Formats: sequence, structure tokens, C-alpha cells
Amino acid sequence: MSMITERPVSNPAGQSPVGTAAEAPASGRRDVRAVVAAYVALTKPRIVELLLVTTVPAMMLADGGMPSLWLVAVVLVGGSLAAGAASVLNCYIDRDIDQLMRRTKRRPLPAHTVSPRSALIFGLVLAAVSVALMAATTNWLATVLTLAAIAYYDLVYTLWLKRTTAANTFWGGICGAAPVLIGWAAVTGSLAPAAWGLFAVVFFWQMPHFYALAIKYKDDYARAGVPMLPVVASVRRVNAEIIGFSWLTVLSSLAVWPLGMSPIYGVTALVVGGIFLVEAHKLCRRATRGEAVKPMRLFHWSTTYLTILFAAVALDALL
Repeated sequence: MSMITERPVSNPAGQSPVGTAAEAPASGRRDVRAVVAAYVALTKPRIVELLLVTTVPAMMLADGGMPSLWLVAVVLVGGSLAAGAASVLNCYIDRDIDQLMRRTKRRPLPAHTVSPRSALIFGLVLAAVSVALMAATTNWLATVLTLAAIAYYDLVYTLWLKRTTAANTFWGGICGAAPVLIGWAAVTGSLAPAAWGLFAVVFFWQMPHFYALAIKYKDDYARAGVPMLPVVASVRRVNAEIIGFSWLTVLSSLAVWPLGMSPIYGVTALVVGGIFLVEAHKLCRRATRGEAVKPMRLFHWSTTYLTILFAAVALDALL
């Protein structure tokens, strides 16, 4: 995730800045860039990128080709704003635990680059703009799904599930897979079986993806008191869920094949799904043997898997 790596140093009250007059404008430009970078970091742009990877192919499949570029543009902008809003509000709510974790302590709020009040206002404004844009340019179903995804992520997942149950990743997966439904609904105004099939792929995919990350940062989550599954469950239980949800991901991708998809998609799903399963089984085998687990191999490959699979969805829609 993007984050601010340096905390700006303020001048003590009543003292003038050190340096020449010629240096002042350059310093001012650096301060502006730092503030802009901090607000961008709050939106967690890498998560936004991943969500958009699934949205556009879903729109293309719903349309049976290439939707209106105007519609694609407004859904991408609205979806980016919505995902950014959810992330900003997540940072606002999680500012207490973020400062306890090495992975997150340099985020803008624990680093005091942005004030909590400013972050809250920024997040709410982004949310309002995203929902208003979807309402003005798409339809009621896409708009309601957008609003529901933001509310669920911040009020249900971040405020409640994340801090109280090891099933937080499972139930949190609903909002992570919502962009597929939002994109489809924006094109058709309804949800077809293929939309739910792609939703299932992204939903189940999130468990092995985020469990791998939680294994890597297990000590961080434990320090912050977040009951991620690798923190509170046995290695056997974690392995079982990684394997089970990896298989459900691949089986869901194959279940989409008969819903109007060509062999191009089917073969792609088989090949990349097979590699995904191999990586999941390797991780669990290493964990069982007490070897170095190397969880980021599965984490990174799972991202590659999802990208290739949805690229195949887009290609299939164009053919």
C-alpha cells in the first residue's frame, strides 16, 4: 500500500523558517506535494487499481462488447472515488490500530501528516461525490450498490467485523467483490448469473490473498489486537481455509465458462487456476513442515491470477 515515508518537520512556534528567500518557494512547493501525496495515500490507490481491473471486464461482458466509453469513464471515476472514500474512512476509523503496526504506522494519520478531522471530511466528500455521480450518470441499482459497498466496508467490516471476529476477511469479501456487480449493473440495470459468477470468483479469491498477507504480518496484527485468522487459529485451520477457498475460487471461475464464455476464457481459467492452486498447496505444505512459508509468493501470484483471468473475460467479450 502507498504510504508517506517521511514525516514533515514543522518549525517551532514563533521561529522563522531557516534558509534564503529563494529557497522558500521551493519549500512551499514541496509542502504542497507532500500534502497532496498524503491525501492520495489515504485512498490506497493500489487497492483502487485492483478493483478497477475487475470492473471494466465485467462491464464488457455485460455489454457483449465494448460499452459506451462515456459510461466506462463515469463508472471508473465513480468507482475510484467510492473505493477511495471507503479507504479514507477506513484509515480514519483504524487510526488507533494503524499506529501500533509497523506496516501501517507511516500512513498519513498515525504519521500526523493529515488530521483526523480533515481525513473524515475528505472521505465523506469523496463518498458523496461518488454516489451523486453514479446517480446522475448510471441507474438506481448501480448507485445503491455503490453506496452499500462504502457503508458495508466502513460501518460493518472496519468498525465491527475486523476487530471482533476471525471471519472478518470472509464477510469483508462482500464489499471487495462488489465492483463486479456495480459495473454489470451500470451497463444492464440488472444482475445476470454471469455477474454473480464473477462476484463469487473475486469473493472467494480474497481469502487466500489476504490470509497470505496476514501470515506475513501476523505479529503486527497481534500487536494491534486484530483477530486475523493466522493470529488466532492453528496452522492446520489456516491451511484448510487457504486450500478450500483457493479451490472455490478456481471452481467459481470455471462455473462462469458455460455462461456464454468461449474456450479462450475456459483454457485461461484452467491454466492460471492450476498455477494458483499449486502455489496455495505449496504454501500450506511448507507451513505444515515448519519451513519458511514465503506467503508473499501466493499473495503476488493471486494478484497476477485475478488480472489475467479478468483480462480473459475482457478478451472474450470482444470476440
